[in-house]
Amino acid sequence: MLPIAVDAMGGDNAPSAILAGALEAAALGIPLLLVGPEGLEGTGDLPLLVASEVIEMDDDPAQSVRRKRDSTLVRAAEAVRDGKASAMISAGNTGATMASALLRMGRISGVARPAIATPVPVPGGHPTVLLDAGANAEVQAEWLVQFALMGSVYSQRRFGVENPRVGLLSIGEEPGKGDTLRKETYELLKVAPGINFIGNVEGRDLMTGVVDVVVTDGFTGNVVLKTLEGSLRTVVKALFTAFGQPEYADAANTLMPALLPLYETLDPDTYGGAILLGVDGVCIISHGSSSARAMVNGIKCAQEMVETGMVEAIRVAISSTLAE
Repeated sequence: MLPIAVDAMGGDNAPSAILAGALEAAALGIPLLLVGPEGLEGTGDLPLLVASEVIEMDDDPAQSVRRKRDSTLVRAAEAVRDGKASAMISAGNTGATMASALLRMGRISGVARPAIATPVPVPGGHPTVLLDAGANAEVQAEWLVQFALMGSVYSQRRFGVENPRVGLLSIGEEPGKGDTLRKETYELLKVAPGINFIGNVEGRDLMTGVVDVVVTDGFTGNVVLKTLEGSLRTVVKALFTAFGQPEYADAANTLMPALLPLYETLDPDTYGGAILLGVDGVCIISHGSSSARAMVNGIKCAQEMVETGMVEAIRVAISSTLAE
């Protein structure tokens, strides 16, 4: 397998956390290619693709990709395009990561728009795939059908779901619920080949295991994702604060063994990031505050998606639907 290109300068904790995660992943036998400035310290024996510029978190995504052509993000995407790397991963500017992948790697033929697919944890089960989680604020019904198809392939390849159940995020389960976009998409999904459509789902269904893939526009998806992240963080913080009180010490000792696996399931670092589906290559988008552990898991995800042939599977699925 070709190495995975790692943006060493992306994210709030770069480069220290990124390099620590990369070195840990390399120790597991995963081939890596760091992308960073000349003389970058702490790289160990990992090869370095030199890039002299960095796209900052507050830079304009499209303009920065065009202006900073020697940035770590652009060079990482070019490494995938040129066959020097099998995948790319970055915890940097999300918009710039998407733009770099799209402009340098290109789209899979037939894909109208790429979409960000994010695993939403489900206690006791495999994650629900939510897409779009932020790539397209405004969408068309036909795009959502493609999101459903790509999300199904991703759910199969990453989580082993044989026939993923696809739900359309709306304000009610009944077919007539939702705005014009949701109603139009519902009718298209009902007859779409290769999609196991189960109907409308609501926000409360994402973490229950009743659906495997949830499709929506990027604006709604991002709001849902950030709301879930904030809610989970608040609940976990409240629990640990309570357990830290002396009067609850016995309860904490009793419950902690059962709660730690749940915490592991709910921790975003467990999944390592989202994936940009629809581009002609594997592109993992990690959280800006990613730790070394998150980077290890993100790199593992990239490796798995390369080895299972996810991009080619999406290519075949899209081609099949266009031929019908």
